[in-house]
Amino acid sequence: MRVAFASEPAYPDRPNEDFIGATADAVALLDGASIPPGVTSACSHSVRWYSHTLGSTLLAEMTQSTGPLPELLAQGIKHVTSLHDFTCDLTHGGSPSATVIMLRQTARHLDWLVLGDSTLVLDTGTYEPMVICDDRLEQVAAPHRVRLNSLPGGTREHAEARREYVETLGQYRNRDGGFWVASTDPLAADQALTGTTPANQVRAAAVLTDGAADAVSRYGLMTWRQLLDTLAQDGPAELIRRVREAERSDPHGERWPRSKPNDDATAAYCHIT
Repeated sequence: MRVAFASEPAYPDRPNEDFIGATADAVALLDGASIPPGVTSACSHSVRWYSHTLGSTLLAEMTQSTGPLPELLAQGIKHVTSLHDFTCDLTHGGSPSATVIMLRQTARHLDWLVLGDSTLVLDTGTYEPMVICDDRLEQVAAPHRVRLNSLPGGTREHAEARREYVETLGQYRNRDGGFWVASTDPLAADQALTGTTPANQVRAAAVLTDGAADAVSRYGLMTWRQLLDTLAQDGPAELIRRVREAERSDPHGERWPRSKPNDDATAAYCHIT
């Protein structure tokens, strides 16, 4: 597997809370859930610490074990939790969390796992690629986003609505009827979307945080097929450049209502060999 990737923070002066790492036969992508001002957390560790610590753990696990990906994710969550359960109150709902994509190539198969709203796109040689994204967050969030979407970005009212929105979503995190992400409970791994595809049936794979997948899912700049073509021909950095261009054209969310003007964006293109 040949992997090319690019990752860019939402703003140059803020830490990138995405994680991307790859070996010759494995990729791990995590999108840390940003905590807006005003939302408290009983954990002293940053979202970036969580996504990068869990991401590097998962990548190491995939290179050392052929075990099922949900099992490796559960082990990874348990390990990272053990690193700070004596210093932080992990029973508090504001503990750092992240979406997860794990992709592993063996001699005959491509194993994948998706937890949360990051997106995996598999180019199977047909015109319409296979798109895997856990939409449970969107199902829960949509009814609570009405007020947020009605307010112009960059205003005090919008910032307050975003804080309320994030706090509300916290009530649905990692529970039945809500949505699931990696945080402190290893049982969340059992809720991931998983699959195995014969390696000879996949030409390439795109691994995207929502900040990069917005090129299709929010801004409609291209189709999923065109996204794959862009990654193959121009590279992941070009995809992110187009997303940033769209964001700059609509800084207050008038055309594309959203909770924040820019988002961390990470994209990887994996050519399956």
